[in-house]
Amino acid sequence: MTIPDVKREPEPSELRRSDLEPGKTSGRHFFAKLGPGLITGASDDDPSGIATYSQVGAQFGYGLLWTMLLSYPLMAAIQEICARIGRVTGCGLAANLRKNYPKPILYFVLIAMSAANVFNLGADIVAMGASLALILPANVMLLTVTLGVISLLAVLFIPYSTYAKYLKWLTLSLFAYVGVVFFVHIPWPAVLRATLIPRVTLNKEFLMALTAVLGTTISPYLFFWQASQEVEEVKANRGEKALKRAPAQAGAQMDRIQMDTYVGMAFSNVVAFFIILTAASTLHTHGIADISTCAQAAVALTPIAGRFASALFVCGIVGTGLMAVPVLASSAAYGIGEGCQWRVSLERRPLQAVGFYSVIGIAIGTGLLLNFVHIDPVKALFWAAILNGVVAAPLMAVIMMMASNRKVMGKFVIPPYLKWVGWCATAVMLCVSIGVLLSWKA
Repeated sequence: MTIPDVKREPEPSELRRSDLEPGKTSGRHFFAKLGPGLITGASDDDPSGIATYSQVGAQFGYGLLWTMLLSYPLMAAIQEICARIGRVTGCGLAANLRKNYPKPILYFVLIAMSAANVFNLGADIVAMGASLALILPANVMLLTVTLGVISLLAVLFIPYSTYAKYLKWLTLSLFAYVGVVFFVHIPWPAVLRATLIPRVTLNKEFLMALTAVLGTTISPYLFFWQASQEVEEVKANRGEKALKRAPAQAGAQMDRIQMDTYVGMAFSNVVAFFIILTAASTLHTHGIADISTCAQAAVALTPIAGRFASALFVCGIVGTGLMAVPVLASSAAYGIGEGCQWRVSLERRPLQAVGFYSVIGIAIGTGLLLNFVHIDPVKALFWAAILNGVVAAPLMAVIMMMASNRKVMGKFVIPPYLKWVGWCATAVMLCVSIGVLLSWKA
């Protein structure tokens, strides 16, 4: 689908009712208000997330359940801030950096984000191949390359909005992790204590696990993705403009962004909570503390799926992977494309945005090449989460300064509560990253 660069301005009668009545919400409009935030939340539970949550559940039991309660307001705040930047300015994060900040900051952000994305891409693709090999009698590398090519072709020839709509059905398999708790013994008082009372151990293993959990939950690629998707929403919906140009739309759009983001992040964290809980209740209680293969991770679903556990696990890994790979590659392409002032949009055809799609192809291709070094799929996903955690803190600091800058945001600088929670999130990620780096040297 081609998005024209110039659109006819709508008559007032053509504007949607929700735009004219910003305070009004109803059940009928609820799902219509969900968009970039919900897709971002679904993409957050990618293969890296599934592997990381399964690993920490197996290794630490219920000991890290509290991170889901802590991370929810932090991730919701930073994602809402990114969405606001995109909607207010009509530009993604990289475009705003290019316009308002020195080029070295732009280069640092793009290099850090792209490096983390490519490694995450490689880990996700090899995990999909290794998972699919559980139910198909084929070579893992052949399956991995096939899935990488399918992901690239899907991005090139199918609008992402259409592509994601169908893949969401595969991700419903993640709710199997919720169902498992009804088939195994759960010591709910212990689970409640572990959720509400944080316990921190200052050793390398714990800090690496904490960094991985926060890194896969608060991921740099999601910052760029959600801001860019808000820009896409402005382009795609007739009558909508950047809020700096159309401040009258601010009430409705800010309400929608807040609802969309909070619901999307809640979905992500609820699923993550139950993956940890399921792994703790099945793998950890049976003495499996280290997951080194996809088959071991799939065992967590045995109580609900029996001999179909592997198939259910594969649906979750492949479904979330096929959703996440385009998001990872595209967030890098949005950043680099905006920084270079290229045309950027997943709704354009490849020949209409050659540079943008070239970056996507290079990112997926480089991720595939990483798999020829024979990395362990589960360990690679865990390390991808750690890398995301280390990279996130400096990126979040840049985003916070941008969102508080009147030159960038005009009168729509973020309110005090978002500023406070956003900087708290940045501080948490920075402290955890410094802790894991220091413990690694010790």
